[in-house]
Amino acid sequence: MRRAYVVLAALLIALTVIPAMACGGDGDTIVFGAFVSVTGPNSALGEQERNVLEMMEEQINADGGVLGRPLKIVIEDDKSDAKEAVTAVNRLIDQEKAVAIIGGTGSAGTLAVKEITAQKGLPQIAMAAGNDITDKPPIDWIWRTPPKDAVAAAGALTYIADILKVKKIAVLHDENAFGASGKAEIEKTAGDYGLEIVATDSYKTNDTDMTAQLTKIRGANPEVLIVWGTNPAPALAAKNMKQLGMTIPYVGSHGIANSKFIELAGDAAEGVVFPAGKILLPGSITDPKQKEITEKFISDYTAKFGTSPNTFAGHAFDSVSLLVAAIEKAGGTDPAGIQKALNETQGFAGPDGIYNYSATNHDGLTTDDMVLIKIEGGKWVLAQ
Repeated sequence: MRRAYVVLAALLIALTVIPAMACGGDGDTIVFGAFVSVTGPNSALGEQERNVLEMMEEQINADGGVLGRPLKIVIEDDKSDAKEAVTAVNRLIDQEKAVAIIGGTGSAGTLAVKEITAQKGLPQIAMAAGNDITDKPPIDWIWRTPPKDAVAAAGALTYIADILKVKKIAVLHDENAFGASGKAEIEKTAGDYGLEIVATDSYKTNDTDMTAQLTKIRGANPEVLIVWGTNPAPALAAKNMKQLGMTIPYVGSHGIANSKFIELAGDAAEGVVFPAGKILLPGSITDPKQKEITEKFISDYTAKFGTSPNTFAGHAFDSVSLLVAAIEKAGGTDPAGIQKALNETQGFAGPDGIYNYSATNHDGLTTDDMVLIKIEGGKWVLAQ
């Protein structure tokens, strides 16, 4: 009987030790909580973000974990809804005991959640672009990976003024947080580029026809149309423009930086120009470290999922990478230590760009981290 107890005890110890050894660690699991839009209007963005989070958990643990401890990334689908995002994050913090939050996919959910992470004093890495995420308090506990609207809008307006050389612009935007942020930024800065806004209109995220808005815009005789939103609505706007015979240039936001736009818009996507991260055209990357990281990421993702990663996949990759680096620098998961490490991040290369954070700058990227892309023959090329 005694021998049986000894064997049983040895077996239980082995079962406990083997999982830790598999990831090279002997400590408690480190939990990241993530909320992404796997379903709903933002699913074209959130699906790849989820894929990356799952892939990186696997890769990091195979490589020894974080500080020798297993990493677990618990992913919640916020269904592209801010209320669902709040519910998800409360669960991730209270039940899963997440040491940091990644998300969300959309600006509305991210803005709602940043109030919670600020109250809890918990680091949050956002994957959304609305200016208010890092421009308006509280911002002490939130950092972002994508270029914010101000950066992307600057690229779009520069293209219109310097390349298209036109003056009269119209703006069609989503009524959600992302679309409203882009519209406000364009209204604030268009005059700096010598541009005049002759028409502005909006649509609801789930609208299925924009003929009325586009007809009204056409009546103002703009020379170019800026559409600020994420798929599927911007693709629908392109199709409706073609149906109405509108031939003025279409300039999109960085919210259409994925192949779903081309798939949904079809031949109406031809000629559309938009600002985006360099991951879509990795040949445009000049920094050796960023190029190496991006090419490996693209290779790994393509091998695992059978398709190339888009801009939003890059947001997820950089979010995890930045958090892991901060925890390793801090030597643990103390929130204040992670906060300090993130604020001291300088020259950190990822698919989205080269990150430089500080205590007052939680955006990290600049216009140098973006390129202007044009759709030609159903493919992405550098806009000239």
